[in-house]
Amino acid sequence: MTAAATDFRPGFRRRIVVSAQAGAALAMLEDDIHCLSVTLRHDGERVKGIEPLFERAPWTTCPGALARLTQTFAGQLLSDVTARREKKQNCTHLHDMAVLAAAHAGDRGRITYDMLATDPRNGERILEIRRDGAAVHRWVERGGKLVEPAELAGQKLSTLRDWISSLGEPEQEAARLLQWAAIVAHGRTLPFEHQSNASDMQLNCYTFQPERVADAIRNDDRRDFSDASLVPLAGFGDRVLAELRGNR
Repeated sequence: MTAAATDFRPGFRRRIVVSAQAGAALAMLEDDIHCLSVTLRHDGERVKGIEPLFERAPWTTCPGALARLTQTFAGQLLSDVTARREKKQNCTHLHDMAVLAAAHAGDRGRITYDMLATDPRNGERILEIRRDGAAVHRWVERGGKLVEPAELAGQKLSTLRDWISSLGEPEQEAARLLQWAAIVAHGRTLPFEHQSNASDMQLNCYTFQPERVADAIRNDDRRDFSDASLVPLAGFGDRVLAELRGNR
């Protein structure tokens, strides 16, 4: 199946846009259940400010993670804005966007990543990521294991760390983004009532920590971008980008 053919299959879509200019880097994400952004302001060496924003979040407790992200990264060296800093105490998606923004803080211009994980057919999913419209990775997963490309045959999404680390940039960054998106995409196939009790979740993010899990209520504010009538980050992304440009 060609990449173009998968465009018409139902499935999970995620778009990430990274935009950097002198003194600021923005990373934003939208998919079925998330719409958010992180603006990182810096002096070229150190984080001077973190400005996270939620447009949509899956749990009522998620907005509390905005302050947590600021506490985690404000004042840190750009080189210390990494995936190793208290990720499970944060919203993992805000955290990922902060790390991505820091990685591109020295860039100028914009990058757009589009990810697709098709809904399963006979246990098979097609997983793709494009950077500025050009294909970077295309994986086929069958029965929970990857079967294409050949070098990944037999691996699971959870076992790709060493292979991803062996890649050069930007292939490594794209592979990591696709891996995350493909894992999150499993939520599309679960009935809503089976993913609405925070107490059933692993302690892997801000909302699911013991001190707030009992207060978490699931938001049923989902989007389906399968038929292209809706475009991820349309509207919200334009507003955030315009604000970034206006604060030069």
